[in-house]
Amino acid sequence: MRPSLVIVGAGPRGTGLLERIAANAAELYGDQDLDIHLVDPYPPGAGRIWREAQSPLLWMNSQAQDVTMFTDTTVDMAGPVLEGPTLHEWASLDGRTFADRPRQGAYLRWVYERAVAALPPGVRVHHHARRALRVGGPAEGRQQVWLEGRPRPLLADLVVLTLGHLDAELDDEQRALSAHAREHGLVHLPPDFTADSDLSVLAPGEPVLVRGFGLAFVDLMVLLTEGRGGRHDGETYHPSGREPILYVGSRRGVPYHSKIGYDWEGERPPLPRFFGPAEVDALLARPDGFDFREDVWPLIEKELGFAHYHRLFSAHPGRTRTAWTDFEEKYAAGDAAGIRALVADAVPDPADRLDLTALDHPLEGVRYASPEELQSGLRSYIEQDLSRRHDSSHSPDLAVFLGLLSVYGQLVRLGDIGSWWHGFFSYLASGPPGPRLRQMLALSRAGILRFVGAGMTVTAEHGVFRASGAGVPGATVEARALVEARLPHPTVAGSRDPLLRELHADGAATTPEGLLAVDPADGRILDASGTPHPRRFALGPHTDARGSGAFTRPRTGGPAFRQNDATARAALDFLRALPRRAAA
Repeated sequence: MRPSLVIVGAGPRGTGLLERIAANAAELYGDQDLDIHLVDPYPPGAGRIWREAQSPLLWMNSQAQDVTMFTDTTVDMAGPVLEGPTLHEWASLDGRTFADRPRQGAYLRWVYERAVAALPPGVRVHHHARRALRVGGPAEGRQQVWLEGRPRPLLADLVVLTLGHLDAELDDEQRALSAHAREHGLVHLPPDFTADSDLSVLAPGEPVLVRGFGLAFVDLMVLLTEGRGGRHDGETYHPSGREPILYVGSRRGVPYHSKIGYDWEGERPPLPRFFGPAEVDALLARPDGFDFREDVWPLIEKELGFAHYHRLFSAHPGRTRTAWTDFEEKYAAGDAAGIRALVADAVPDPADRLDLTALDHPLEGVRYASPEELQSGLRSYIEQDLSRRHDSSHSPDLAVFLGLLSVYGQLVRLGDIGSWWHGFFSYLASGPPGPRLRQMLALSRAGILRFVGAGMTVTAEHGVFRASGAGVPGATVEARALVEARLPHPTVAGSRDPLLRELHADGAATTPEGLLAVDPADGRILDASGTPHPRRFALGPHTDARGSGAFTRPRTGGPAFRQNDATARAALDFLRALPRRAAA
């Protein structure tokens, strides 16, 4: 019997793992035979989210020059570096282009085909366009992977889950909202991947409440405006007459910050400085564990502040009044209170000081006299954000972005740190392209988009949905449709994926946030006692080793690349030793 590896999930993460298997095979596996089974109902490479069969109106959220599927010398890994083209090099695009998702799907399909072609002759790849339903088998023997519509399981010496984003069961609030909608003939669209939602149920001209102001909302906005025949002409939107009226709000009440629209020039901040491997080692060594807010966040705050002020002093010295060497020494030695006093003395303009709390709550305490004043106020906020993020005189913002990437690379080692950080990172570092925010402004001026503001609450009563925000006390808006514009939270217990639920029932451990617990060294799935399963691995957002959801930028160390390489090498080592174990 040929050794067999089953990879469940053939999207970008599964493709990245396959690329690392091909890269390491010559060293670790030689010319032995191996069957690799890829299980995914969607096309290999792109998977569900990036499949080519979706609207070209939907863009990537990264510039084409910032998207790569290939390792480089900045990745800390044991396997060989095999460089390849970024998206913009492969597709011959301007590097600053925000490519459409079908184009990215084509790039991923090409990466997959290249990885398959690079495998040794004895390695065969089989794609099964089905869902995996469960995994069984003893830890010391072959695993059984049961597929939808197939009477017999695939037999596997190893199984790796690279599942990506999954659908989730409704929580208590969503169930109650859906029940109210069914009872009163309303429309309720729960959290989902927007491209898969049935938006035809949202009627032209009718008000629609939208809760969520991140990237899922941007997709929704595009599909319900341009996707229905509307047209943008500069700063003006020409409606088709088929658009609903979108009332959008969220906890913060504002969209994610615009992508930065200028390039880095000059010296980069030397990162990591205050939150690097040594600090992570110290946190992991604590016998009683650590608390994110008490123990981790102060280190992150100091790291991001260092990146900000390093750039301010080096690129804009006229806006400071002390020497950098003096400031750096006192900053390194200072606690939070001391740093606040130091910054107040050294940086005269409060607008040049980094306040992460204010950034996270941009409308805290802001009140408007009427809903119309709220519309004007939020348009002004978005205009100011666009101006700032495209003005290099605010380049400390870009330094903070680099700091966020550095921090994310370290946080991967700490496991499940809760959901707040991921939302904060996305809000600051993974917002929409500038043109999307300009379209948002045009839709607001055209009356197609209405802001509800911060602290949005939604109730279901008297046969309607009702929303209000903190910005205009007492103001409410009613609608017969509600859309939750966000992806489902990736918990194991709440997933609709039967394979994950079966794994959990079979003893796989989960974290307090509900993520699948894995060995940070190589991704092996842990049981309740913390023992790694010898034949089951997992990578991706449903695990506590998840990283940023964005694609890796070139020359940034790529934690996902490091994880893929470690898992690929562990799998090849295990598979290579199988004949020797059998003979023994």
